[in-house]
Amino acid sequence: MTKEKRIVKTFLALAVAAAALVVPAAASAHAHVSPPLVLKGESQVYTLAVPTEKEGLETTQIELTPPEGFSIDSFVPAPGWKRTVHQTGSGEDAVITKVVWTGGKVPTGEDAAFSFLGRAADAKTYTFGVRQTYSDGSVVDWSGPESSDTPSPTIEAKSSFGGGSSSTLTIVALVLGAIGIVLGGVALLSGGGRRALA
Repeated sequence: MTKEKRIVKTFLALAVAAAALVVPAAASAHAHVSPPLVLKGESQVYTLAVPTEKEGLETTQIELTPPEGFSIDSFVPAPGWKRTVHQTGSGEDAVITKVVWTGGKVPTGEDAAFSFLGRAADAKTYTFGVRQTYSDGSVVDWSGPESSDTPSPTIEAKSSFGGGSSSTLTIVALVLGAIGIVLGGVALLSGGGRRALA
């Protein structure tokens, strides 16, 4: 592994840690998969966070459908939740097509969060399917466009961060800029009050 790749991985890990710290503040935002910017072909830990926005209700089930070309290799245990994995094939040829977490209870204002080791095969935008079930049986389908109240979670996979000729400072600036955008968005969303979903 080159020195630049090690530096990029270190700063990506810091970016993920910073994003994880602001997840509770972003509870009134939307479902998201982080980190939002990744290197194609690199395995890393991803986190799905889904906010419980309906007053007086709890999130009791989360269903994740990974996009084609995005593979999930393993999961981080989620205490209090039972995980059901749907897949095609077996062994090394297994492809996870859906994951359903049930049995947990996440109250209003908090996020249901699940982590897994995954990999994006190509440099492109990946859109995840997420369905959230509340304790009253109502369902929120996080599959809308970015401008909707229920946008689909997406990540962007790149072939490289700045290419082979970029300096370390350029890479650091890119990662710190991404952290700034995340923190700025969280500040705007948390300051705007809570949205009510019907």
